[in-house]
Amino acid sequence: MPTSVIRLVRVAGRLSMALAAVAALIVVFLALIALTDGAGSGLAAWLTTLGAGAVLATWRCRRRSGVARLVPFLPVVVAAALTATVCIPTVPTTRQHPPALPFVATQHWSLATGSRVAVYHYPPANSARRHPVPLVYLNGGPVRGISVLDHRFLQLLARQGYDVYTYEPAGGGRSDLLPMGQYSISRSVRDLAAFVDRLGEGKADILGFSAGGVVLTQALADPSVAARLHRAIIAEPGPMDGPTAHISGPEGRESARDLAPAMTGPRSTHVPRYAAAFGLMRLGLLTPDTGLIGQAEGVNAFTAADLGSDTASAYCARDAQRIPTEDTAQNFSFSPAASLRVQQTIKDSPSIARRLGQSRTPAMLMIAECSSQVRRWATTILAHDPAIKRTQYMPGVGHHMWNGLDDNNDRAAAVVTAFLQGKPAPLPNRPTRDEIPAFLREHK
Repeated sequence: MPTSVIRLVRVAGRLSMALAAVAALIVVFLALIALTDGAGSGLAAWLTTLGAGAVLATWRCRRRSGVARLVPFLPVVVAAALTATVCIPTVPTTRQHPPALPFVATQHWSLATGSRVAVYHYPPANSARRHPVPLVYLNGGPVRGISVLDHRFLQLLARQGYDVYTYEPAGGGRSDLLPMGQYSISRSVRDLAAFVDRLGEGKADILGFSAGGVVLTQALADPSVAARLHRAIIAEPGPMDGPTAHISGPEGRESARDLAPAMTGPRSTHVPRYAAAFGLMRLGLLTPDTGLIGQAEGVNAFTAADLGSDTASAYCARDAQRIPTEDTAQNFSFSPAASLRVQQTIKDSPSIARRLGQSRTPAMLMIAECSSQVRRWATTILAHDPAIKRTQYMPGVGHHMWNGLDDNNDRAAAVVTAFLQGKPAPLPNRPTRDEIPAFLREHK
């Protein structure tokens, strides 16, 4: 074999060993991040990895001389540089609230629970058709700002005579953060009760969407909170409690997930620090209260593009090429850590089926045709809440039913207003409780 080939093979071998050493040190670093829960912004794991790598390099160079003694340290230096990027913030570490919206004033209310939330009020535009009971909207998330699309839908309801209030949950949007340990589904329910009390107008109608529907369902199962509710609309709910959260099963008709073009825009997950933090949190290897990144930093870093195919999954497959922009980059706000914390408290919560069975608050369930939600999350609520007066299966829409496409907002508003006014439903009442098994089998 020619000498040049032998040299090339040796160089390739040494390079491969060096790259393997770098990869091994990165794996050790990530393992230590998980073991230390990111203590000290990751510096504890970084210093330990650097020290271990230096010790190993020193041992390897003990029989070398001259410049060759430094070669084993090269992978350590490279790994140290790469892993250091996980320890260095690239966004502000104190909360940067979104700027004010141009079309609605932001109020801040301090609730009796200790939460300080951002509140938006859309007074009824038509006094002749004014509905006497205020309507409160609970958005999805669970800890997310209210999107511009949702604001447009609430404006539509106000134009139809409703006195509409909504608030961003603690930690979301322009609301103040809570200590991580205080986020929970029970806190969300208490905040709802405190918000209705703060309105000072007696009972309120509540429209809860997605995670907001879960808060509303839990509120209906709590007699002290349910006493504050006039009528309840549960739209596309998530799992209502721990047993329901572990249910699998059919979803709705095909959504636009994996069919729509990839979301554009900056992604925090393209930055090593946030890719590691959010990825390890999602895998359960870091706690929401991790020392790697603070809660405020995580909210500041997370972008709409980080949601990836989750946004597309809220639309029908037929709409894959025309999914609207749900929010502006300036208004978008999502707290991944606090959301995971709330979701975990739902998974850990006991069954509310028995208490929900005692509910007397008139309620309506809204289910989307192309929902990406597990169908049994909604039908379990229908099966256990005897006060659900009607179910409206919404054709032609995905999880985000009021999305500005075609006449979807008007159709959703018609369903909402008909129920709140006690008028006949614009759509058939289906599925009924007796139709649940067939509904699930039909994969609708």
